[in-house]
Amino acid sequence: MGSYQPRADCASAIPKGLAEEDVTLINIAGMAFQRSHRLNLLRLIVLLLVALAGIKFLFGDSFTLELHKHVSKDSGFWGDAGDTGQDAGPQSQDLEETVVKIMAPRQETGQQVPRDISATEMRLVHLDLKGAAPRVSYLEQVFPLLSQLGANGILIEYEDMFPFKGELEILKSPYAYSEEDIERIQQLAELHKLEVVPLVQTFGHVEFILKHEKYQHLREVERFPNSFNPHIPETLALLKSILSQVIEKHRRSTWIHIGADEVFHLGEGMDSKNWMSRNKGDMGTMYLKHIKEVLSFIAMQYWGLQVLMWDDMLRKISVGALRESGIAKHVSPVVWFYAPDFNTEQIEPFLTKYAESGFEAVWFASAFKGTTGPAQAWPPLSYHLKNHLSWLKVTQALPQLAPLRCQGIVLTGWQRYDHYSVLCELLPVGIPSLAICLQTLMNGGFTEETKRKVLEALGFQSLQLEQSTCEGRGTFPGAEIYHMVEQVNGHLKESILKALEDESAIKGWFSPYHRKHQFGNPRNMESFGSKVLKLHEDWESFVRDLRGQLERVYFPDTVEEWMEENVNPYLDQLRDLVRDYQAIIRLNARPKVM
Repeated sequence: MGSYQPRADCASAIPKGLAEEDVTLINIAGMAFQRSHRLNLLRLIVLLLVALAGIKFLFGDSFTLELHKHVSKDSGFWGDAGDTGQDAGPQSQDLEETVVKIMAPRQETGQQVPRDISATEMRLVHLDLKGAAPRVSYLEQVFPLLSQLGANGILIEYEDMFPFKGELEILKSPYAYSEEDIERIQQLAELHKLEVVPLVQTFGHVEFILKHEKYQHLREVERFPNSFNPHIPETLALLKSILSQVIEKHRRSTWIHIGADEVFHLGEGMDSKNWMSRNKGDMGTMYLKHIKEVLSFIAMQYWGLQVLMWDDMLRKISVGALRESGIAKHVSPVVWFYAPDFNTEQIEPFLTKYAESGFEAVWFASAFKGTTGPAQAWPPLSYHLKNHLSWLKVTQALPQLAPLRCQGIVLTGWQRYDHYSVLCELLPVGIPSLAICLQTLMNGGFTEETKRKVLEALGFQSLQLEQSTCEGRGTFPGAEIYHMVEQVNGHLKESILKALEDESAIKGWFSPYHRKHQFGNPRNMESFGSKVLKLHEDWESFVRDLRGQLERVYFPDTVEEWMEENVNPYLDQLRDLVRDYQAIIRLNARPKVM
């Protein structure tokens, strides 16, 4: 190795006439100075790095937001960073500015930054809690099955089952979940790898809100509790409170669904008529104005939370109005269609419109129960299977239909048609249909392998699609209710009506006239009495067992409602007959009462 050569600038600075040893000392001192200088420089760099790391830690939310806006444009939520959108027009400016102004969102203790799952195709099972809300103990049993069958998320439509507080407490049912229940539901979902997506209706289907006298003045039409009047400032203020309470209890959720479907009577209120008269009568723009205000609030308060909405109202709005609104950057439409045998040509116009309007991604919505009649008690298996087979065809053809990504599908399971209607099929009764539909999506069709997996998961020996029946004991949660409802649906009404209407002895010796005037011949009455008494005893025993099973899964109001709608209309006829029979036979053939 060569000897150390001092830098030229250092050597030239040494005065002439110094002794050699003095020069050596000066060179050594210069070397030491350089090493010290480098060490100090290194220390300075380290300190700067530590300081930068501290700043990034303290203001991580702002950095993360800007990074998210750049790297997650595929989610279809934020859009390209800095893209003001020439097609968005002036009316979309407010919503865009709202997003830009977000600097440092609140980071509460335990809050998690929403994870990006936009690249994953979601399969959400809809839990419609505006009727027959299950106890949390039943959900503990159901969630593992949902995961096993192929679901990776749940869409929870709380309505009055959410534990609203403060001014909103009036909205909650007496049997509403507690805050601890809401947390437990989310823990169970996490345990079984199910994404929780809360649904809050923000325009139509708000009967659970507008039925209360306190909020009647917010109705679009005074007589009907279906839809909000979007022109009253208090409407948006109320929605902000409702959304805030629900979202704050779901801080781990990546998505929120704002409903916004079937806004019945929109445009019929005086405020809406006045607005349209000043805005060229465009109801679509009026609808979008309200949606933009809701989306703006969510974007301002809960950055990164991705938004879904039902698409039926968007179908009626022009491409121009949709593009001008700018909502395509902030919400994904959920295209719903529940018919069994639809084809891609029926869906294509909607998808084309959404692509032209600036949307980058869509969701689809099928149905495994709750769409074949407001009082349907038993789901038609073949009907719902065909609906999912049709959606499979649409999904497979999507790249050719429109330049959109499919982010997921919602398997809806409606429990009521609206807040005031009767109950549809109970969840335990709908689980076989759900299993068939989920596994069909997972396997790309209803093959023999699909059928085998369904039977194995449910503990059945066979299933008959056209008859909508499954044979075997069944081992899934609520299998007992499934079998007992099958008996009620198939035999209760039939057996009682047969006894009351087809028994000639009853028609001849115990007619409504006999019962009204309280007379009869015991000899003839006893010819049918034992049969009627036995039928009554058997059904009463059965119904006691059914009530016990229902009470394990549901709250008392659901049990009572379901019995009143499905059992009592028929069993009460038998009860009345037995009551009159026992009273009149004790009269020992006395004259009729006039």
